[in-house]
Amino acid sequence: MLVDKSDRILTDSRTPKYMQVVNLILDDIDSGKLKIGDRIPSINETSFDFLLSRDTVEKAYNELRDRGIITSVRGKGFYVSSTNMTNKMKVLLIFNKLSSYKKIIYYSIVETLGDQATVDLQIHHYNKKVFESIMDQHLGDYNYYVLAPHFFDENNHPETCYELIKQIPKDKLLILDRAVKDHENEFPGVYQDFSRDILETLESGISHLRKYSRLILVFPKGDMYPVEIIDGFKRFCFFHNFNNLILDGIDDEPLYEGDSFIVLAETDLANIVKKSREQSLQLGKDIGIISYNETPLKEILAEGITTISTDFIHMGQSIANQILGEEDRIPLKNPFKMIIRKSL
Repeated sequence: MLVDKSDRILTDSRTPKYMQVVNLILDDIDSGKLKIGDRIPSINETSFDFLLSRDTVEKAYNELRDRGIITSVRGKGFYVSSTNMTNKMKVLLIFNKLSSYKKIIYYSIVETLGDQATVDLQIHHYNKKVFESIMDQHLGDYNYYVLAPHFFDENNHPETCYELIKQIPKDKLLILDRAVKDHENEFPGVYQDFSRDILETLESGISHLRKYSRLILVFPKGDMYPVEIIDGFKRFCFFHNFNNLILDGIDDEPLYEGDSFIVLAETDLANIVKKSREQSLQLGKDIGIISYNETPLKEILAEGITTISTDFIHMGQSIANQILGEEDRIPLKNPFKMIIRKSL
């Protein structure tokens, strides 16, 4: 049985208290103190023994029950139903798309979780109805749901899907990549603040940007990029008095000396590099390029492309650590930085 000493719960630990209760029971099972069929203390008893709130203990017991470790018998209490310590948490990742960047996040989550969880993947393709179908099929089947809430309506306008999202129990939901608009502090997880990120990161590189006469954001319409990027770009240009322009793409028009481009799509990046060579314009001198999202290729392309990017590996690790209870389950802004290379 559990030892009724409150000092087994560490108040200054980064591991949430309910996960400490989970781990204590798992330790007692692993050591043989608890066996199949043994009754464990009631929620009220454990709450009293460890000086914890009833909600905290109930959350721990629900976690163990979801893993198949304990079962409840009405009117009698909770009993150990399995001593199979290989019982794993089940995690469902619900991404908006499967891009090279999402793959980095996926593998980072899987690697950090290791053998403590099984991970499944679903793609909602920015579509509310697809997300609703995924929820109809899988709600209640997983211990944790990790959602990238990038949604657009039929007119390509952003939407939150808040009413659908809140159907997932809060203690099982983690938000990935972006916060739910107007509910930024409601759901734990790891997010980018697209407007603030581009504003502050361009400010960090302002000494490099000042040598250019105009900043051009190449923001493809219809590709469902976060519109907050436009807001942050406009604010930066306004606050720092930069002549600026927003384009839908790089067309057949020539490049002009003194322009510096911020590009989101890889095709636009390739077109600018190609045009600069055709027009004998030197990158980092005659024109500048900043590409959104870091990849290994950009480090070597055209002797180095400057990037502004979130840390996708860190994002995946942080989500996994919140699942494992090794980080507080709160909304966390992911690191974002500029990597200066020859193109600027």
